[in-house]
Amino acid sequence: MPLPDFSIIFMLLLVAFAVITLVRAVRIVPQSRALVIERLGKFSSIMYAGLHVIVPFIDRVAAQVDLREQVTSFPPQPVITADNVVVSIDSVIYYQVTDPKAVTYEIANYIQAIEQLTVTTLRNVIGAMDLEQTLTSRDQINGQLRGVLDEATGRWGIRVNRVELKAIDPPPSIQQAMEQQLRAERDKRAAILKAEGVRQSQILEAEGEKQSRVLRAEGVARAKVLEAEGEAKAITTVFHSIHEGNPDPKLLAYKYLEMLPQLSEGEGSKVWVVPTELTAALKSISTGFSGDDDK
Repeated sequence: MPLPDFSIIFMLLLVAFAVITLVRAVRIVPQSRALVIERLGKFSSIMYAGLHVIVPFIDRVAAQVDLREQVTSFPPQPVITADNVVVSIDSVIYYQVTDPKAVTYEIANYIQAIEQLTVTTLRNVIGAMDLEQTLTSRDQINGQLRGVLDEATGRWGIRVNRVELKAIDPPPSIQQAMEQQLRAERDKRAAILKAEGVRQSQILEAEGEKQSRVLRAEGVARAKVLEAEGEAKAITTVFHSIHEGNPDPKLLAYKYLEMLPQLSEGEGSKVWVVPTELTAALKSISTGFSGDDDK
């Protein structure tokens, strides 16, 4: 049996080595990624998106870093407020790697470091607030937490873009007390609104009645004024008519005698006042009648 040709085997090994070397030398970095390259165990360079070539068996990829913004949610943490109430707080951190070298060499596990730093900062911030301030000051807590985290993580090559508190849960007993307080406040506001409505209704009703009485009084007064003006005009007309007609005493006495039956129809005591001029007129009438008889 013939032995294999060692030159062919050597060529095959050489081709395989060349292929392996080429594969190890060429690196294609995706978009928004970065490769941290070490040469003989020491930091060499950072390769960003694109095609790169490294020295095989001398350079190696120490870490692949994601440069996109990332979000991490931390489990609920018990925190004690200034009035000794234990609340459970869920937090969410939005961060982004800005320096692949620092995030690779300055911190071993930056996620765990951010979580512990978040818990510590929350306890410091919430510990200076009472329960009511904690529940109503989320923006303030978020701002303080973001400032502390951004300052601490800056040297790790990480920028904290946003910090959000998902939930602030007080104990069940405190929640029941708060619900009872809110219910009492709502009942109080409802009673105040109802009383205010009744008050406004009574005020409007009184104003309406006042205006109605004023209008009725003005109508009555206007009617009396018009009636008095009419009577005055009638008296004036009669007065002018009498003076223009120049009646004699006999005619006046005759008209008075015509009104006597109407005066007697009224109720009450019959007391008549006879003017002296009318007495003289009646006397002249009787004299005139007697003179006519003599003729």
